[in-house]
Amino acid sequence: MDLQLAGRRCFVSGSTQGIGRAVARALLGEGASVIVNGRTESTVQATVEELATEFPGTSVAGIAADLERPGDVERLLASLGDIDVLVNNVGLFDVAPFDSISDEDWYRYIEVNLMSGVRLSRQVLGGMLTRNSGRIIFIGTESAVNVPADMLHYGVTKAAQLALSNGLAKLTAGTAVTVNTVLGGPTYSDGVSRVVERLAEAQGMPAGQLKAAISAGNRTSLLQRFIEPAEIADLVLYLASPRSSATNGAALRADGGVLTSTT
Repeated sequence: MDLQLAGRRCFVSGSTQGIGRAVARALLGEGASVIVNGRTESTVQATVEELATEFPGTSVAGIAADLERPGDVERLLASLGDIDVLVNNVGLFDVAPFDSISDEDWYRYIEVNLMSGVRLSRQVLGGMLTRNSGRIIFIGTESAVNVPADMLHYGVTKAAQLALSNGLAKLTAGTAVTVNTVLGGPTYSDGVSRVVERLAEAQGMPAGQLKAAISAGNRTSLLQRFIEPAEIADLVLYLASPRSSATNGAALRADGGVLTSTT
């Protein structure tokens, strides 16, 4: 199926690794023009070079910006230009007891998990509405629906992100612009890998053993394994396409069956 993405200008936040990188790869594979983003110039440039080698003849560029830093955000927004597809992917997560999460931690999570999407969407939505064409996609999580007790700051801020996506979609009524969220399940991204390795070290066990134990302990998972970043990217690719024109204001699941409710 031709997803009609050739030449579309796309920006993916937090795309030097994990799900964001997988999304950037998928878009380049469809002939889109992609701008990747990471916190440091070195990681962004390395990603651009690697993707350009993997997808010769495509247009791939990068903007280094830490979306937790207001100065970096302002510089990013000033250099962004018109965007056809915005993928709000950047996010923070960690496992922590509720009583150990400081106000500073909460504000940091709000800044990255919520406000990055607010600022980027505000920057590009007006142009999309003027052109009557565009896609805004949020990379969400099942934890926004079923908030984990040991990741409250993550789940709460991602729930706010889900509400933002739903509200933004209402601003596109009657246009060819859409705003949607992908609710991913437990995905073995680089960030998850680091958390698993850290927890495994603390528990004195191999990371692979802990990874398998986590998957086995997730009793509602129908997939019975971690999701791969590329599997999330496949759904993002469809939502980025003009072919998804009838899908707007939706929260689509790529959760491996973890969520048990029907809504």
